[in-house]
Amino acid sequence: MDPFLEAAIEEARKGLAEGGIPIGSVLVIDGDIVGKGHNMRVQNGSAILHAEMSCLENAGRLTAEEYQRSVLYSTLSPCDMCSGAVLLYGIPKVVIGENRTFQGPEDYVRSRGVEQEIINSEECTQLMRDFIQARPELWNEDIGV
Repeated sequence: MDPFLEAAIEEARKGLAEGGIPIGSVLVIDGDIVGKGHNMRVQNGSAILHAEMSCLENAGRLTAEEYQRSVLYSTLSPCDMCSGAVLLYGIPKVVIGENRTFQGPEDYVRSRGVEQEIINSEECTQLMRDFIQARPELWNEDIGV
């Protein structure tokens, strides 16, 4: 398995262990992880700290040139908010662990020139299926349902 996706899965597992939603993300520039994050909405009482937003926050301020050389890995298809951040910062590629349990605006993001690689990892899928079955109310809150 891709070591960067493995790092994102590790982040997802951290989030689950903390009582949160098991979604993880890493930002890679030139083959190095520069930011890691996991969904922190429950843990921090946050409205916006999805895994990708947490990852970007932890990466800190970057230049446009750095974003243009980056790849964002996420265990789950990024939602509208997180996809918006990808577009805002000009991140050219997103590697998605799975999009079976949830699919963000992938067609729109693709139409804006962002390459998306969908892995459909069974491990990512099972993490989300187990979580959604155990905590449907928390999942629905996370996706705004």
